[in-house]
Amino acid sequence: MRAHTEYLTFRTPKLREFLNITPKVQSALQASGIQEGMILVSAMHITAGVWVNDAEDGLLADMDDWLEQLAPFNKNYRHHATGETNGDAHLKSLLVHHQVIVPVTAGKLDLGPWQQVYYAEFDGRRAKRVIIKVMGE
Repeated sequence: MRAHTEYLTFRTPKLREFLNITPKVQSALQASGIQEGMILVSAMHITAGVWVNDAEDGLLADMDDWLEQLAPFNKNYRHHATGETNGDAHLKSLLVHHQVIVPVTAGKLDLGPWQQVYYAEFDGRRAKRVIIKVMGE
C-alpha cells in the first residue's frame, strides 16, 4: 500500500462558508498515482467540518439555515467564559463532522452522481487546514 498526503489552507473572508473542494481532492488523487483505495479528507480544526453532499446553492442555504437553528449564536455559551465567542461554531462542527472517506476506483473519486466534497467553515477569517490522505495501490 502507498500513501500520499497534501494539506489545504483556507482563510475564508466570512465567518461561515461552504467551499466545494472536490477538484482539490481529485488533484491530490491524481498526484498520488493511486488507482484503487480511499481518500481521507479531514478538517484539522474544531470549528470546521467536511461533508459529502449535493452541490446545489438552495440546498447549501437550507443546510446553513438548519445548522443555525440547531446551533445558533448565543452569547451565553459557557465556552465563551474562556474569552472565545465561537461556541456555536464548535456545535455546528459536531453536526457535520470533521472528516469523510471517499472511495477511489480506477484512479477516480468514486462518488455518486451528485456528490461533491465540501469544506464547511464556521469560524472563519483566519487560516485553517485540511489534510487529504490518499491510501491504496
